[in-house]
Amino acid sequence: QVQLRESGGGLVQTGGSLTLSCEASGDTSNYAMAWFRQAPGNEREFVAGITWNGDLTNYSDSVKGRFTISRDNAKMMVSLQMKNLEPEDTAEYRCAARFAPNSARPAINPLQYPYWGQGTQVTVSS
Repeated sequence: QVQLRESGGGLVQTGGSLTLSCEASGDTSNYAMAWFRQAPGNEREFVAGITWNGDLTNYSDSVKGRFTISRDNAKMMVSLQMKNLEPEDTAEYRCAARFAPNSARPAINPLQYPYWGQGTQVTVSS
């Protein structure tokens, strides 16, 4: 059973930076990992994903060039480095995992991820 716990959210001004962390209990070394976000009234949105070995990443167009996803399998941790934050980035960010020991592009559909963290709030003030 995989359990995920996010940390690192907070309040930041426009243009600022934050790094989110997702710590897993259980072996996630063969799991694709992803970050999603959801703002009030909006659907859950894919943000970034990374393959089990970190060789392939993908990003939503809205964050490409500003956010970077990475992982450390020895620590069972996935990070999301966020730069040049905008008010539109305000949302609850959640980490997700799915068993995928292959090089396929990380899935962007949240329904394909069975494991989720509780979320961490990111608020960007204008």
